Amino acid sequence: MRIALAQNNYTVGDIRHNLNLIKQSVKQAEDANADIVVFSELALSGYPPEDLLLRADLFSLIDNALVEIQKLNSNVGVVVGHPRREGACTYNSASLIHKGETLLCYDKQLLPNYSVFDEKRYFTPASDCPVINFKGVNISILICEDLWFKEPAQIAKLAGAELILSPNASPYYYGKAPVRGEEMACRAKENGIPVIYVNQVGGQDELIFDGCSSAYDSSGDSVFTAAEMAEDFACVEYSKASNTLTSLQPSSQQWHNEEEIWQALVLGVKDYVRKNGFPGALLGLSGGIDSAVTLAVAADALGKDNVNAVMMPFKYTSGMSIEDAKAEAEALGVEFDIISIEPIYEAFIQQMSEQLAGTELDTTEQNIQARCRGTILMGLSNKFGRIVLTTGNKSEVAVGYCTLYGDMAGGFDVLKDVSKTMVYKLARYRNTVSPVIPERVITRPPSAELAPDQKDEDNLPPYDILDGILEAYVENDSSLSDIVALGYDEETVRRVIRLVDINEHKRRQAPLGIRISSRAFGRDRRYPITSGFGRQFK
Repeated sequence: MRIALAQNNYTVGDIRHNLNLIKQSVKQAEDANADIVVFSELALSGYPPEDLLLRADLFSLIDNALVEIQKLNSNVGVVVGHPRREGACTYNSASLIHKGETLLCYDKQLLPNYSVFDEKRYFTPASDCPVINFKGVNISILICEDLWFKEPAQIAKLAGAELILSPNASPYYYGKAPVRGEEMACRAKENGIPVIYVNQVGGQDELIFDGCSSAYDSSGDSVFTAAEMAEDFACVEYSKASNTLTSLQPSSQQWHNEEEIWQALVLGVKDYVRKNGFPGALLGLSGGIDSAVTLAVAADALGKDNVNAVMMPFKYTSGMSIEDAKAEAEALGVEFDIISIEPIYEAFIQQMSEQLAGTELDTTEQNIQARCRGTILMGLSNKFGRIVLTTGNKSEVAVGYCTLYGDMAGGFDVLKDVSKTMVYKLARYRNTVSPVIPERVITRPPSAELAPDQKDEDNLPPYDILDGILEAYVENDSSLSDIVALGYDEETVRRVIRLVDINEHKRRQAPLGIRISSRAFGRDRRYPITSGFGRQFK
């Protein structure tokens, strides 16, 4: 039996577009003489469809699309994921369609309800694990989470399954691929059944789906891995006589380390901008490391002609920063503008002079500078339709080292889940591809340049210390005592924890950004704004 793996980039809610991708892949499968083609989880609706699943008209579109697949009358079996409503229940389903008939409809048994998943909000779990004989092979379909636990595959084996086909929508985070591969390999080896794993690819809001569809033989060995962060189509062959699986093409190259994260960020920006219909992006280019990395990601994702960088100097902006910003823009070939905020800032201060009389300079005036810049960027965005990319990294967002309606003003934060220490690693990686970030941008002490001789470390612990504490507290939910036991100064830990806790209100108002860690701010980490929890540790 020849099995085709169709790894596509779907758009949530665009049933017609998704159906067209499926039809194209069915044609590819026919041309490849495949017996069956497997698509990813909820391929027709895209994943995750969230509250679209509460709409009756979504299911009308899905039902019509399934009829169109039947009308293809293909000799290739089509395993397509889709939501299904039956009475008061909604199921996460996958149908096997062949020669105009639906031979089998499988409903997902295990519904993830942790991390970024909330499937129990929408779906009803099933308990049946049907096995169908298709072209002489006993096939079982198990959807995503079903394969992360032993029982569903064991039940399929007992029911006579000889081959498991698994549609998936498995979101990316750095380090997930080997964990996922180990689980799939275990299910194959435990049951002596080959497993075909098909994942979707692409960006959906803050989530990235990395693809990496794969096939495992009955001994648990990987025989094929599809492209990472890109669409792909491939075939493998199953021999019933020998219970073996072989690939008809070599595995695709897989990314590693900073290269992998870079490709995830590029895919996330490309799809968010493209799928939401923006003609391009713009950002404030400060001459600092964060905006330099954001600019390079944007240029790689969208092309140089679709990116605009704006330097907005003030009296505290160094000549070095202006020079470096210009060099970055020129190296990438993007449009570059310089707009001074001094007259705008002075107008703001003059208008508030009576109210500010007798007060000392503090962060108020610094934040006004940031808000002048935010207003300029949003004005350009309104006029030309390009989305504003903000440049705050995870370390800054975590402790609130950012200005509401200032540098937080925009539609998408490329580095929202990227720590400051990783930002530096990404900059060095990107320069190995082509030199686009001046060396002194990487080596000089970071500064917001909102006050004379200002340095980030005037207000924050050194980033290597800060990021270690944040990883423990934000990503691992470690307690104060646990973090101190790691070797960090207790007073510093208390300060960082307090900053994280009191700045939840900022993060709720921040633009979403690309998730690359196992615990990102947003749908992945939901903490109350009004909370007295932290007071217990003062």
